[in-house]
Amino acid sequence: MTGAQPVILGDMPSLSKLYVNAAATAARRRVLGADAGITLPPCGHEVRGVRAQVANLTAYQHLVGETASDVLPAGFIHALAFPVSMSVMNRDDFPLPLLGMVHLSNKVEQHGAILFTEPLDITSWAENLGGHRAGTQVDIVAEVRRAGESAVLWKGTSTYLAKGVFLPGIDKPSAPAAPASFSAPDPTALWQLGVDTGRAYAAVSGDFNPIHLSVLSAKALGLRRSIAHGMYLASRALADVGAVKGDSFRWDVAFEAPVFLPARVALDISSVHSSSGAWLCSDYSAWNPRSGRRHFTGSVSLL
Repeated sequence: MTGAQPVILGDMPSLSKLYVNAAATAARRRVLGADAGITLPPCGHEVRGVRAQVANLTAYQHLVGETASDVLPAGFIHALAFPVSMSVMNRDDFPLPLLGMVHLSNKVEQHGAILFTEPLDITSWAENLGGHRAGTQVDIVAEVRRAGESAVLWKGTSTYLAKGVFLPGIDKPSAPAAPASFSAPDPTALWQLGVDTGRAYAAVSGDFNPIHLSVLSAKALGLRRSIAHGMYLASRALADVGAVKGDSFRWDVAFEAPVFLPARVALDISSVHSSSGAWLCSDYSAWNPRSGRRHFTGSVSLL
């Protein structure tokens, strides 16, 4: 992490309190016209000695289709670190509104297995504030270490978009090139996602962003219906790949179109193996089987 040393938090932040504070901050800015500025917080936040809860891990594994194991799935680690990242985005000097942010992409590097019994130190900070054709984007980085150690075991970079928010002094990029055409292959899996999918993932991840919870709460933030969490979709795809539990690997996902709930999602996984048959990497894509519109793409590969 660059810049000042992180602020050490005494306890893991409460996501429910953070969302309430985010709503109050948004209301205050609308009324008073207050502006947090156009720079990111000079330091991040850190929580030490974090432990996964067995009941929560079991519920997560069941929800995304992970097999039962003492090893923490990479998507679960993201959820474990998320409150620390949220606390950074909830700072008074964070320039973008937290509520309604859209997840554009996620990049993870994991350097070996992390067991649920291990206490962890989690650090998060914000970087790379920049323009986007639809608003302003920012990277939120989280690093996870074994308690008291310096080696990074897991690093995730989540890119978020504050849609419709254009900050002064940050240039809006030119229009992107037209996306490559997508021809849907035969799916390797079909997911049936109910209208309660967002609430179910919120219950195990703590991410109660209103855009995922109900039609009414999503409409209040400009969406026609609630949408599935990007990390639920990515984590379920990672579970379907099913090849990287204890390995060092890189996991990337880019979100293209939201999954409005309820929904059917088609998934295709294409894997590469060595001449001896050992798994090396997988690419995957997911789309709406009725419209053919692609929702996200990703890859998993050994480091």
